[in-house]
Amino acid sequence: MALETIQHGRVTWVNIERVTPQDIETLREMYPHFHPLDLEDLQSRIERPKIDEYDDYLFVVMQFPQWDKVQRVSRAAEVDMFVGSGYLVTVSDGTLPPLRQLFDQCRADADTRERYMGRGASRIFYTVIDRLVDYIFPILYKVDRNIRQLEEEVFAEDSRRVMQEISVVRRDIIALRRIIRPQVAILDNLEKVDRPFIREELDVYFGDILDHMVKAWEIVEEHYDVINGLSDTANTLVNYRLNEVMQILTVISVIMMPLELIAGIYGMNVALPMMDFRAAFILVIGLMFVIAFVMLLYFRRRGWL
Repeated sequence: MALETIQHGRVTWVNIERVTPQDIETLREMYPHFHPLDLEDLQSRIERPKIDEYDDYLFVVMQFPQWDKVQRVSRAAEVDMFVGSGYLVTVSDGTLPPLRQLFDQCRADADTRERYMGRGASRIFYTVIDRLVDYIFPILYKVDRNIRQLEEEVFAEDSRRVMQEISVVRRDIIALRRIIRPQVAILDNLEKVDRPFIREELDVYFGDILDHMVKAWEIVEEHYDVINGLSDTANTLVNYRLNEVMQILTVISVIMMPLELIAGIYGMNVALPMMDFRAAFILVIGLMFVIAFVMLLYFRRRGWL
């Protein structure tokens, strides 16, 4: 069973990682007023961010990005929270370091417990969300570094690799947009709606978290615009280089046409002029070179080469 508990004064913090049916039953016994549907949601890892409000507690579902090094994309890590008068219950899959670190700090240090749990459950509830929101920014700064590197490499010759890297970064940004956007509405609700089991003075603190989340959203949107611009630039460069190649190939094809015509005529098994002339082969080859040279000179003067 992954259920862990910290008790400080009148505040209890229950933390569960990788919840099991046994954990659900334990929660049902500890807090019989929890709605069965909320307990059922704990076992689903695909819940949309939401707030379910009851008379004596809140059930909050939030998601935060977690970097997947293998797939090179940000995955949504879900955190489910019950907060009421004197208790906080957090349920996650254990992949978010800030939540684990905060719980361990509170369990190991009495001063930390007093600081975060000595002012009621709403204080530790706020601190959990604040730590998780701050965890977003290093991921966003990593994306920013990737974009800046792509800006320097977009004019490189290895256009295929650059396009692949742009696609990877854009996929990550799209994932971040999908994760971050719903959290703004959750924090806006926590700031503006008064609840008896959440201390009123925390409205300002939740407003500060909301500002941070809005800033994160604006950074993601800026990244989205920049990566789309880089993608358009890279596509333009690829098309330009492709057009250059096609232009050269077209010129070569046009030059070869009269040469192939001459070779085809003299390859026919019929009597042709200069057939008995010893230097006929040299004259035909020379004629081909002259034709090719004249055509190249013409293309050059027209600016096609």
